[in-house]
Order: sequence, then structure tokens, then C-alpha cells
Amino acid sequence: MQKKQIRVYGYRWVVLFVFALISATIQIQWLTFAPIAREARQFYGVSALAIDFLSLIFMGVFLVICIPASWVIDTFGIRKGLGIGAVLTGFFGLMKGVFPNDYTLVVIAQTGLAVAQPFILNAATKVAVQWFPLGERAIAVGIATLAQFVGIIIVMIFTPLMILSDANGVSDISGMLMTYGIISAASAFILLFFLRENPPSPPERGTSGQRLSVSKSFGHILSQPDMKYLFPLFFIGLGVFNAISTCIDQICQIKGLTVEQTGIIGGMMLVAGIIGALILPQFSDRYQRRKMFIILAMAGMTPGLAGLALFNDYALLLISSFTLGFFLLGAGAPVGFQYCAEITYPAPESISQGLLLFAGQVSGILFILFMNIAGTANAMLVFLVLALINIGLSICLKESQITLDARKEEK
Repeated sequence: MQKKQIRVYGYRWVVLFVFALISATIQIQWLTFAPIAREARQFYGVSALAIDFLSLIFMGVFLVICIPASWVIDTFGIRKGLGIGAVLTGFFGLMKGVFPNDYTLVVIAQTGLAVAQPFILNAATKVAVQWFPLGERAIAVGIATLAQFVGIIIVMIFTPLMILSDANGVSDISGMLMTYGIISAASAFILLFFLRENPPSPPERGTSGQRLSVSKSFGHILSQPDMKYLFPLFFIGLGVFNAISTCIDQICQIKGLTVEQTGIIGGMMLVAGIIGALILPQFSDRYQRRKMFIILAMAGMTPGLAGLALFNDYALLLISSFTLGFFLLGAGAPVGFQYCAEITYPAPESISQGLLLFAGQVSGILFILFMNIAGTANAMLVFLVLALINIGLSICLKESQITLDARKEEK
């Protein structure tokens, strides 16, 4: 019997680009207020926790919407799932720009954007599997993750520069919110116009096989031996990243840095994440190894986190931020997501990735609240201890059987 010919289509890069664009946009909306917390408190006349709440909304809503969003993506496809996320992003992003002075309406808009986020983030590995061959999937997920970093870089570096102040030194953030609202609407339109569900033929043999139902997927995913290490690993890693990203202004404020320096510190972490996501997943794909790069990510992020916790010198903080971003964001997230998709096959990728993101959102909320209760300096030391635990968890993982089989075929 003649085997069905496998063909890889160039349009996969268009699909990845429009997905990357909306991914970057939703991250812009998530952390809009993080690097300008001091100015936002002044603008709205609210407490520091009230400004952190604008980011915490995303994490809290994610816990409720994560599983339903994954079900929609798996049941109805990436075009409808991502389409829902895009429409919500465009509408509520513009809403923030139109009503920038009303804190209550901004909270409502943030809630709508938070509903959009899991429809976008949970689709990354699904997009990779449907459009990319096995040898390109880690880099595809890496580029999708990279796009999220680009969005956060825009927030960290450019948001402080977009703030206007009057003669009395009172900050005005309304123009910035409208700019981001227009970007959100444009990104949503581009995705809806260019996104396609599937290529005419699958990019890899076996990728169109029977998948588990959503109800059966949870039991299958949780029964995999390596998930008992991967879940706490992501719980710690994503939680630390979410907490540092949300509270970057508080971290830098106690070290005596300005708002502009805060933006550069936060941006440096994401620039490093982009560089790492362009390099490390490619080597993971080339050598068909996941575990080694996850260990590298956990071991490499630890000195960077130590520097952010212990140093006060601006130059050393920049180096520490770069180190943390390069390893945690460049390898830990994209390679870890792809590893999870491989060890939990034939469960849908949107479910496995959604559960990891769920764990990171829970820890993000807990870690942010912990920073506000225990104090930023104390919390950073606790995060450092947790990073050491993550190294041990990564060493306990076993290599993905899919990559082991791929290496055997190459030989």
C-alpha cells in the first residue's frame, strides 16, 4: 500500500507569524501597568496592590477559563479558538484606550482581556503540531514564546517612555493605553484574516491519528510518571517569572533604581529570552533532546535569580536579568512545553500545555501575594531556594520517548 506523501507548506510561517503577533499583543495588555506602577498609582489614586491587581486579574481568570479554552481549541480547532481570543483582545484593548481614566472600566477591560489570554496561549503547541514537522516543533513553540517576550519588552521599555507629565509632575497614561488599544485591534484583524486551520496534508506521519477525548486526557496526562516532576517544575518556574514580571517596579524600587532603569531591567530579561528562544530550541530539535535542555535552563536561571535577589548595582542587575531570561525563558518554557506535549501524546496539546500554564498561574498569584505580604527582598530569597529545587526536579525527568524514537530512526 502506497504511503501518503508528506509535504511541509511554506504558509506555516504565515500562520506562526499571525499567532506570534496576537501572542505578543495579549502580553502587552497583561503587563501594561507593571513597569509604571508608581505613575499608575498616582494617576488612579489607588494602592500598590490595586495596580498589581490589574495584572493578577489575568492569573485569576486563567484558572477559570484555562480548561474551557483548551476544550474549545481541541474541539473546534485553532481558527475558532484563536478567533475568540483575537476578538476579545481587539475589543477590550480598545475599551482600555477609550476609557483610560476610569479605574473600574479598566478593571472590566482587563477582565475581558484575561478571558482572551488562555484562548491564545493554550494554542501554541497545537499550532506547532498541526503545521510543523517534528524537527521544527520546538523552534516553532520557541518563536511563539519569543513573541510573548517581545510583547513584554515593549511594555517594559516603551511604556515608561510613553507617559506624559504636566507642569506639576502629574503623569498621564491615557495616550499610552489608546496606542496599545489600536495595536490590539489591528493584531486581531490580521489574525482573523490570515489564520488557517490546517495545511492540505499533515506535516508528519502519525500527526493526524486518533487523539484522546478531553475527558480522558486529564487522567492520561496525570498518570504519566514524569508529570509528577514537570508540574512542580512549571509551578515554580512560571510562578517566579509571573511574580518578577508583575512586581518588577517594586523589586527595582527597593534597589534605588528609576522608572526608566526598571524598564530596562525588565526588558533585558525578555531580550535575553528572545535570544535564548532563537538558539536553544533549535539545538533541542537538532539533537532530539529535551531533558538536557530543561536541566540547562533550570541550572542557568539560578545564578541570574540570585543576582536579582542579592545585587544592588545597576550593571550587575542587568547581567543577572539577562542570565535569568536567557535560560528560563529561552529554553525552560518552549522546550518544556514541547516535552510535555510529547510525553502526554495522544492527549491534545492544548490540554497538556493548558495544565502547565494553569499551574504557573496559580503559583503566580500566590507568589505575588507573598511578595506583598513578606516583602520583596524576603520573597526573592525564597524564590532562589525554589530555583535550586527545580534543578533537582529537572534531573529526575526521563527523555521523551518520541525523541528517543526519532534518534533511532536517524541512525
